[in-house]
Amino acid sequence: MKISEGIYFKNFKRKKVNIKLYRLLKDLTLNENQIIRSLTSSYQNSYSKSIILKLKKYSEIKLIGMGGSTLGARAIYSFFKDKIKKKFIFVDSLELKNNKIKKKKSFLNLIISKSGNTLETITNTNILVKKNHKNIFITQNRKSYLMTLAKKLKAEVIHHNDFIGGRYSVLSEVGMLPAELMGLNQKKFKQFNDLIKNKNFMNSLILNVSNIYEFIKKKRFNSIILNYDINSYDLFSWYQQLVAESLGKKGRGLLPVISNMPKDNHSLMQYYLDGNRNSFFTFFFVKNESSDKIINKDILNSHYYLKNKNIFKICEAQLLATQKVFKKKNIPFRSFYLNKRNEKSLGELFTFFILETILLGKLMNINPYTQPAVELIKTDTKKILL
Repeated sequence: MKISEGIYFKNFKRKKVNIKLYRLLKDLTLNENQIIRSLTSSYQNSYSKSIILKLKKYSEIKLIGMGGSTLGARAIYSFFKDKIKKKFIFVDSLELKNNKIKKKKSFLNLIISKSGNTLETITNTNILVKKNHKNIFITQNRKSYLMTLAKKLKAEVIHHNDFIGGRYSVLSEVGMLPAELMGLNQKKFKQFNDLIKNKNFMNSLILNVSNIYEFIKKKRFNSIILNYDINSYDLFSWYQQLVAESLGKKGRGLLPVISNMPKDNHSLMQYYLDGNRNSFFTFFFVKNESSDKIINKDILNSHYYLKNKNIFKICEAQLLATQKVFKKKNIPFRSFYLNKRNEKSLGELFTFFILETILLGKLMNINPYTQPAVELIKTDTKKILL
């Protein structure tokens, strides 16, 4: 089914809808919280157009942060990497390995942390950021380590929305400021206003959530993403955090696993087809007619069927064949097929997955906005370092 201009979506086979979801979705859209508001065209970013114009001259940008502070921007950058001219470096671990910026005339450090007290971000900032660099901090407007440091460095501060957690922040200033520096149009990402009027999109979302909720009740906890688009790996790293951190509570939740296809046909597929039946699957594919083409004169007669085929056609054939086998074996799956790689389609995917996650949390009687268990590690790490 075509659920938008650029996305074809094939839902899970089961057609029974959880009626409760219509009320939950209505409440969510009518009583807009700040997360939902960030998906809309009316959301006001805390940075101005003049800042974007001032920062566009920088050809190399280093994003320093952890988790949701960088995963959204990384997903956008990877998805459009083939057309983005600037160099973006993501520092989102403690494995720095000669990652210091060399002397250049135009580079920018963009340091992102909602709390302003994230240990890894503080550590990386201490090593990489100097007063004579161009530094921008995105953090909450309250006292914190990074806010104090920003003042000391006389750096510009863009306020992180207090009510939007990192993993939900991709369509707020956290993701949209980097997107604009990449040369993308942040307004085109904001599709919520049109999507809530799109019956195909909303009905597909509700049926999709109904199915996933049934899988959870039947102890199918593994959500396997069969990704056929190399530029979308970081999109599903973002999705992985969104789902795992939002729903992994009270001994429940989902474990999203990213499987790179068709490579994993030759490693994990045997298990997917004949192993434990505790998983459901997502096929993800993006149309790319301009991919490399087979050199006909070098193809042997035994493989004549490869002539005039490009990588896109071969991968598409593998996807269709895999889906056919899944059907025969009655393995549950859904499919996203992107006909267009643009801001609109990616914005619609962000919206779909955010709404899906929040609705699942509501059905499961879990607060999808917190991550209490992770705080325990932060507290104990500090105690050990003292």
